[in-house]
Amino acid sequence: MADVFRGLNLLETLKESIESNKLSDVKDTVEDLLISRINLAVVGDRGDEKATFMNSLRGLGPGDDGAAPSPSPVAPEEVAGYPNPKHPDFRLWDLPPVPSTSPFEPEGYMDRVKFLRYNAVFMTFTQTPHPNSVEVFLEARSLQQQTVYFILLALAKDTDKSLEEKRKASLEVLTSQGVVQPKVYLVSPSTLEKLDFPGLLEDMGRDLPEIRAHALLLALPTLTSNLVIQKKEAFKALVWAAASLSGGVSAIPVPFVASMVDSSIAVRILTKTQLSLCLDNESVERLARQRGMEPMSLKGLRTCVLSVEVTKGEVKKRLAAAEKDLATASSKLVEMAMPRHARSVSRSFTAMLQALNGAIDEMAADAEKIVNAALGEGK
Repeated sequence: MADVFRGLNLLETLKESIESNKLSDVKDTVEDLLISRINLAVVGDRGDEKATFMNSLRGLGPGDDGAAPSPSPVAPEEVAGYPNPKHPDFRLWDLPPVPSTSPFEPEGYMDRVKFLRYNAVFMTFTQTPHPNSVEVFLEARSLQQQTVYFILLALAKDTDKSLEEKRKASLEVLTSQGVVQPKVYLVSPSTLEKLDFPGLLEDMGRDLPEIRAHALLLALPTLTSNLVIQKKEAFKALVWAAASLSGGVSAIPVPFVASMVDSSIAVRILTKTQLSLCLDNESVERLARQRGMEPMSLKGLRTCVLSVEVTKGEVKKRLAAAEKDLATASSKLVEMAMPRHARSVSRSFTAMLQALNGAIDEMAADAEKIVNAALGEGK
């Protein structure tokens, strides 16, 4: 894994890598962000709430292909994997509930489900966490796994008052067993944009290694307009890295960099952008079904042709148009963002940066319109 991800700001660390001629790190960054590998595990009883939560994390409804069924056909002690249909490198794992037996050894359960191999683990419940689940949490913390979270899944009959009462009782359980600064997230399984899930994502973004945080961000459905903005900024950092390689920096011998300088990398980035922003026909139709809306009412909000379909012809046309615009004052300002070692050969950098950033802005604007319409906002 490229060391470029270890900084707090992806774009700044990318610039530092270019300045230091660490182009192999930048190339790895482009590939890592496009691949977006991440594994999340969900622990808890296999009921409707857990299945709905796992499906919502992948933008699926109960009747969609690949959705986690309820009741679960998986044997009680087995682990089940659910890939993301649009992001195959984002895998969700359904872990069996922590046994309620006494005495209980958390190490045995953790070894059986390979607990430490997951990038993050959600410990779910609908009332209060079982003491044995807390023992697993404490054992994970002792092994330096910090990305384990207690999630109280809301039942259909729950009210704001009942949820807060459950949260209070849950925090008391955690405190009584020695959890320092305990935190319980309230989550609505079918509407993740509500309650505490957006805050959970913020905490995970700080807790996860940067590459994993970006992988999670790009793979999640577009739950809110704020998430759309975060995705847009992540893709612009990716564009900057790809444009840096295209902008003549590849004159420094680096294996495989030559393959990055044509329009194919731009097509890959914009295709990933379309899928991440849930702009493809299948994603828009699925969202319309989930919200009880007419699909065409959401599809009609897409005004950028790349939101509908990413083609090599359209990408080449935009790159060519950007090339013609290089003499403008704005392009000279863009050139100033290029690392000093590459400014003399920055024509390709500037063209790709302008073309792809413009496309991403247009696609993100379409995604915001769709999200706002689906959530009933902005009317």
